[in-house]
Amino acid sequence: MAFESLAFTDAAAGKSLADVAYASIRDRLLMLDIKPGDLLNDEVLSKDLGVGRTPVREALKRLELDRLVVTYPRRGTFATRVEVTDLAFISEIRAQLEPLAAARAARVASPATRARLRSVMEEVEAFDVSAASVVETLRLDASVHQGIYAAAANPHLEDVLIRYDNLATRIWCMVLDRLPDLSHHVREHLDLLRAVIDGDEARAAELARVHVSGFEHAVRQALFAA
Repeated sequence: MAFESLAFTDAAAGKSLADVAYASIRDRLLMLDIKPGDLLNDEVLSKDLGVGRTPVREALKRLELDRLVVTYPRRGTFATRVEVTDLAFISEIRAQLEPLAAARAARVASPATRARLRSVMEEVEAFDVSAASVVETLRLDASVHQGIYAAAANPHLEDVLIRYDNLATRIWCMVLDRLPDLSHHVREHLDLLRAVIDGDEARAAELARVHVSGFEHAVRQALFAA
């Protein structure tokens, strides 16, 4: 799978070299270009990204906090493995926090934020799943979820949800070629975004819960059908 950044804004704009290295390595981990269990060599990554080893090492420390890599003394840093049990643990957390974020976004989002979410909704409406690449689909998914997290206006909740959404994306990438109907997953975002934009807290929360539950069910079916 060829690497292409999932970031939907210019990763380098106003960012430190450590931030740029972090975003680039994170995306490779999410897309499984760096596979679970792979060794991450800071010298190789430094040359590949065109930055010094210090920014790469700083990035790897952040990625360890995100549970995307793990460092063993005298052995090195490795991409964390993805276990089937991770799906249940991650979904349990997301099933509680995604509805919270969606309801809060519906309640507190500013007019400017709701306008940005309308733009995201228009992107979803125009999106052709059948013609899109994996990266394009994942980028769209990220823009919806991270747009809602930001709209909730709670930076601590946003940080936690981005971390667990990243872990969920990594699992999703493992089974993406076995999922029968991505169009349904993508179209689900429309009602969720509309509920947030309209300020309907209860509906936004319920749709977020159903979305997370549906994701877990689809991935679990794909995993156990393999």
